[in-house]
Amino acid sequence: MGDFRSGGFKDRDSNSGGGPRRFDGPREMHKATCGDCGKECEVPFKPKEGRPVYCRDCYQKHRPERS
Repeated sequence: MGDFRSGGFKDRDSNSGGGPRRFDGPREMHKATCGDCGKECEVPFKPKEGRPVYCRDCYQKHRPERS
């Protein structure tokens, strides 16, 4: 394995792989219709056909339990 102090590992702030994502500006929001209540909402990802999208309120009901 590389030596962490010598810079053998990628800088964690770089956005060129597994590091954290940089938030340099506003995210592009996409309009969607909630799969539960039918309310129009906006989400920070492009919805895929055949996969439900939930509004903020309904998402709380579908969110996986944290262990």
